[in-house]
Parts: sequence; structure tokens; C-alpha cells
Amino acid sequence: MTRYYYDFHVHSCLSPCGDNDNTPNNLAGMASLNGVTLMALTDHNTCRNCPAFFKAARRYGVVPVAGMELTTAEDIHVVCLFETLEEALAFNDEVDTRRIRVKNREDIFGEQLILNEEDEIIGREEDLLINATTITLDEAPGIVQKYRGICYPAHIDRQSNGCIAILGEFPHYAGFKIAELNDRANKEEYIRRYGLEKLKILVSSDAHYLDQLREDNDYFDIDDEPYSSSLVRQRLFEQLRSL
Repeated sequence: MTRYYYDFHVHSCLSPCGDNDNTPNNLAGMASLNGVTLMALTDHNTCRNCPAFFKAARRYGVVPVAGMELTTAEDIHVVCLFETLEEALAFNDEVDTRRIRVKNREDIFGEQLILNEEDEIIGREEDLLINATTITLDEAPGIVQKYRGICYPAHIDRQSNGCIAILGEFPHYAGFKIAELNDRANKEEYIRRYGLEKLKILVSSDAHYLDQLREDNDYFDIDDEPYSSSLVRQRLFEQLRSL
């Protein structure tokens, strides 16, 4: 068994609220410096910087996971993780058909930069990525499962776009088996208050700036022999699906 310290909620410079220094290589490099060996890139409503992140992560010995922070029709944020890059990009294509198109105002929201593995700009997303999609909270798990992914409500302990702040309760009816906290100190209180005893609680940074990446991350113990990054992802998803 190898212990993998994780951060499953990180934004790149493709997210309009993400700093332009959050390039694929900088994120992978900071993960390595912080002792994080398993990291998911989860930009708002897109996976298009994940290909570059996968290549950058290999340089730094970080196992990459392709993901997205989906904004539901209720304006709730949901972390979506995928076992393979190809499945994440296919999910990205479906989400594209459900986005509400509003032109991005770079002077207000910031740039939305698509990069290659050398951190060179190869494109810009012209439509704003942080607004809601037409995918409802009830729909999200089924759509994600079509692409063998796993999803769960993000930062449930925050007011902004947290499911509890918006709904007044945790949406047990949607069948989520995982919930994410932004602050580990809230874990016991939220488990008790909102009946989360049967859920797996993950803690991730939701980093939009490099200095927001954590050094005190939680971990998974994973049997990774014979080693490959794809095997680590496979074993990780086996653990998450067994919950």
C-alpha cells in the first residue's frame, strides 16, 4: 500500500475566478512541493485544461485526475471526477450542450485561458464559465455515471454555492455517497447536524490561487503495484464506488 495525499478540487486559469498563475505546470509543481501526489483539476463547467494538466503532472510525479466543478440549475456546485481523461472530455462535450451562453467580460470576471502542456495559450473560452447550467442536482449523478464518473456536492460548509446554504439541508434524496468540506474543522458538526454519518467526507482546497493549495491534505491508501498512474486512478475509483 502507498499513501496518496489528495486534493480533488483545484482550479486553473481557465476558470474565470482562477488566477492566471494557476497554469497546469504550476499546479503540478506546487502539488509536488506540498506533498500532494493525487490531484484533480476541476475548472468551472469545463475539462479543457485537463489534457495539459495530465502531461504536466507526469513531470512532477503527481497522479492527475480529470474533473469539473459543475454548476447545477439550482446554482449548486458539484465536483465531478472521472477515471480517464477521455471520459472526462466526453462529459465536457455533454455539459457544453447544457450551458447557458453569456459572453465573458474579461474586465469583470477575468480571462479564461486554455493552455498546452508547455503553459502556452492555445485558446480562450469566450462564454462565461461560472454561471449555472440547465443540469439539475437530481440529474447530475445519472449524467456523470454515463461516463463512469463520480460526483458529489462541493464545499457544503460554505455559503457560496453550497448545497446546504441553498437548500437548507443535505440532498440525501439524490443518492450522493460523498460530500466535500472546505474546512476540516467543520467535519464533526456537519456530520451531526445534517445526518452525514453514512457518507464519505472529503476535504479539498477549492484553490483558485497557488497559495491556497493545502499542505495538510487527507489521504487514500492505494495498492499501486505494478505502478502506473492509470492503475492508481482505477484503484481510487474502486474505493470511491465501494462506498
